[in-house]
Amino acid sequence: MVVVHRVFRRESALAPRLVRAVPDGDTTRAAQIAAHLDDYVMGLHHHHSLEDELVWPLLHARSADGGLVDRMEKQHQRIDLTLAAVAEWLPAWRREANHIAREELALALTEHRTALVEHLDDEERLALPLVAEHLTVAEWDLVGQRGMDGLPKNKVLLALGAILEDATAEERAYFLGRAPLLGRLLWKIVGRRQYANWCRAVRGGLLEEARR
Repeated sequence: MVVVHRVFRRESALAPRLVRAVPDGDTTRAAQIAAHLDDYVMGLHHHHSLEDELVWPLLHARSADGGLVDRMEKQHQRIDLTLAAVAEWLPAWRREANHIAREELALALTEHRTALVEHLDDEERLALPLVAEHLTVAEWDLVGQRGMDGLPKNKVLLALGAILEDATAEERAYFLGRAPLLGRLLWKIVGRRQYANWCRAVRGGLLEEARR
């Protein structure tokens, strides 16, 4: 879970920078970054829906600290509100790439990151110890399995690349070890190159911004 959270921490920090790096009127680049933001929001919604379905109900039933679980659920709701603000400005910026929509979208993404990081910090520090105490290994493994199963097939290698990007050697071995043989071969032959190309395509604007 901590490794997956690392992905959301990294991408939420990059998101407002990616938006602000798009020049006014560059709708082609705006559409590319908007598609990336769509994937980010989809991934975060998927991650949180699994917790809402598979984790919080079990902790409510088994843990005496119901107040903490309520706090986790309320933080999910707050994050959803910040994503609603992102969704409000994203279509206009995608369509026109004007400076007003760009700045409003970047501000919404910044506010979203503030709410998200508060939740991730609390979840890792306070909720994961309850998970370790009250959920079985099989119940916890189901969260990870459903997480991968719920991804669109054309996004699986990109998701794996996002997880492995900042992973330690031990963490990389763990995640690759849980993949089937075919998945490991696909990552080695196709996935690493696909993810590197994706990073250059999406984050290249930050390099251009630094040169200006």
